[in-house]
Amino acid sequence: MFQLLVRPSRFSTVVAIVAIAALSAMTSSVGAKERTQSPQETAEREAGEPILAIVSIKSQRVTFYDADGWIFSAPVSTGVKGRETPAGIFAIIEKDIDHHSTLYDDASMPHMQRLTWNGIALHGGPLPGYAASHGCVRMPYGFAEKLFDQTQIGMRVIIAPSDVTPVDFSHPALLEPSAEALALAPTRAETLDRDAAEAAEMAKETKRSAAKAAREAASAKAALRKQEWLKKDADADLRDAERVAAAAKTDKAKARAEVRRAKAAVRAAELATKLDTVRANATSKVDIAAKASDAAKEAAAKKVDTAKAAKDAKLALEPVSIYVSRATQKLYVRRNTHKPWPDGGEVFDSSIEVPVQIRDPDRPIGTHVFTAMANDGAGLRWTAVTIDDGDDAKDALDRVRFPKDVLDRIAPTALPKSSIIVSDEPLSRETNYRTEFIAVLSDQPQGGFKNRRPTVTAPPPPVAETCGGFFGLFCQPSRSPDHRRRRRHNDEVRRY
Repeated sequence: MFQLLVRPSRFSTVVAIVAIAALSAMTSSVGAKERTQSPQETAEREAGEPILAIVSIKSQRVTFYDADGWIFSAPVSTGVKGRETPAGIFAIIEKDIDHHSTLYDDASMPHMQRLTWNGIALHGGPLPGYAASHGCVRMPYGFAEKLFDQTQIGMRVIIAPSDVTPVDFSHPALLEPSAEALALAPTRAETLDRDAAEAAEMAKETKRSAAKAAREAASAKAALRKQEWLKKDADADLRDAERVAAAAKTDKAKARAEVRRAKAAVRAAELATKLDTVRANATSKVDIAAKASDAAKEAAAKKVDTAKAAKDAKLALEPVSIYVSRATQKLYVRRNTHKPWPDGGEVFDSSIEVPVQIRDPDRPIGTHVFTAMANDGAGLRWTAVTIDDGDDAKDALDRVRFPKDVLDRIAPTALPKSSIIVSDEPLSRETNYRTEFIAVLSDQPQGGFKNRRPTVTAPPPPVAETCGGFFGLFCQPSRSPDHRRRRRHNDEVRRY
């Protein structure tokens, strides 16, 4: 019996030893995978403001670039199979230092930098050495913390299927700013902002005056109608008195009828005089109201025109992004207004959207990102990144005929960090009023993108009449009736 008890004990020991060995082997394997990833790297020079980040899904690595080249690089972990991080064009649209997921057991996502409102982001997280996320791009915790205060809303992020790097690039189609326009832009923006504020105040005053004049005209017309009725009644009374006087037979009846006729005649004459006065007053009030209405309309039109001019001048102080889509044959322009939105992020101006001509529109053109890295005094210095198959960067730009009127509006004040994107792809459904451009490569896995609920893309509600200075670009907007419904939905979405 003793021997029977001992044998199982030895067997258990052997099993335990084998299990420990297997676990050790697995741990060593994971450790080996972690060690195969290159460590974090920092350029041996002073880093400037990050302008561009490129994530390589193939190499599981992110690299940040300033005006002079790469500055930081680190390993990452992108989405697992079925929840792949989408390859494409993005920009940072929100930052949250202590973000927690509402989808994945309140998972901590520190130093989160959002790329889409349906939940794709850069954030700190564990790196097993391979793709392991639900679609986000995990960065080393310390690396994510270091970068958090250095990046800005609107910074370009490229997620590429393979390893790509920016290369110096020049082409006649790229934006060429005017030194004179750049120098005058700040003063022009201030002047037009004042003009817009004055026009808004004038519109308010003329609207108030027009409303007052309209009320007075309405009152005068009501008084005229009353006076006309009284005069009509007096005339009828006079005619009746004259009829009675003409029909009187006796002297007594004639005398009584004459007294009545005389009184009626006096009353009719008095009311006729008063009617002329009231009619003249009503005519004057109506004329005044018409002129006040015209002045209010003119002031309102001037308010709109000066607001647009002020808005354009203000936006001219910001980098501009252009997206050319072969799929839609359209050109889109976006700039950040820096106006915070209650549900998070900032509002991007998207007022320019025009048709564009692309030579050989049925032939693939590829996806190319051209970025203005700096202004060296002679003009903007550009780089190009091509992230998929298609034409090379030069041929892609050669095929696009950019609308001259659009370039005339935006090129003279183009700044560093401006960009031009040419792509076969349409803009993603996730592109909305709180994003820059979002476009994903349709021939790459998008599991981490498609598995998420689409973001509500309702436009921002109308701006309140009471907003002053720059007309609501920097003031709280009024909200449309369904704002609360949209906000509840966005509150769910924004914490992915």
